[in-house]
Amino acid sequence: MENNKKDKNQNVAADVTEEVVLNTGAEAEKEKTAGAAEKAEAAKAEKPAVNDYKLKKGIIGGKAANRIINVLLVLGCLTILFPLYMTVIIAFKQPTEMTNDVAGALAFPSQWSFDNFREAMRVTDFWHSLGNSFLLTGVTVVICILLHSIAGYVIGRKMEKHSVFKISYFYIVSGMFVPFAVLMMPLIKQTAQLGIANRVGVIVLYVVFFMPMNMMLYTSYLKNIPIALEEAAYVDGATAWQTYWRIIFPNMKPMHATVAVLTAMSTWNDVMTPLVIMSGTDQNTLPLAQLNFQTQFGTNYNLAFASYLLALLPIMIFYIICQKQIINGVVNGAVK
Repeated sequence: MENNKKDKNQNVAADVTEEVVLNTGAEAEKEKTAGAAEKAEAAKAEKPAVNDYKLKKGIIGGKAANRIINVLLVLGCLTILFPLYMTVIIAFKQPTEMTNDVAGALAFPSQWSFDNFREAMRVTDFWHSLGNSFLLTGVTVVICILLHSIAGYVIGRKMEKHSVFKISYFYIVSGMFVPFAVLMMPLIKQTAQLGIANRVGVIVLYVVFFMPMNMMLYTSYLKNIPIALEEAAYVDGATAWQTYWRIIFPNMKPMHATVAVLTAMSTWNDVMTPLVIMSGTDQNTLPLAQLNFQTQFGTNYNLAFASYLLALLPIMIFYIICQKQIINGVVNGAVK
């Protein structure tokens, strides 16, 4: 009897202990679940704060960057607009209005007059010089577009498969790093020996000088033209020459405009090449004729600046006409 009672007491104690353990475990699980839920809610509450902080930080950083960019753009505009303003003001002033103080230099002319422009045209033999500049620039641009585009097409399509074309490409492009001062004396001697120390020689030199840059532009732009167009033309029986003129050349129109403007601006404003090649001849370009305003004893700024404005107008009009094509050509040629 006593043993039975002991067993019963032990069983009851075991059951009570088990229930206590179960209750304790359940309570612990509940506490863990509640703690996890609280942590999740706290994390959710913290995330918006972190995101808001990052958003505010990004907005503040973006505003600061925009302010810096705006300041740089304003400074860049001033570096262009201020010299242009001075050029216009001085071109319309009379020599008696030129003063050494800043206020006098920046002031508007007392009477706007075109006398400086008329005198500048007379001194520079404007129409003859303008004709020479137009001739050199126009012929150079046409030859550069024709020859450099063909060379860029051939080398650009072959340089990935044949090392000879790749070496030729780097050899031609390396010409950009050769300064004109190194070439000046040999060029004077060679053009004189060949009998082309005239406008023909200047055009030939321009075509050679601008070839490295134009070659790089054309080969870069060719990557935007799918080679499948050429393969389709070959299947239809077109020759390489027909494929180039009918498919590739028209598709490079934006780059043609870019090359035309860059070449025209460099040719139009160049002084050194015509000076060393055509010195002593009667074939002055506008930049050469404008050297007449600079003497050993001073410079006539009124006439010089009037002449600069006259020379600026043709190339500015040409740039405005080709502006849209230039932007497309530069962007597309720089992407790949």
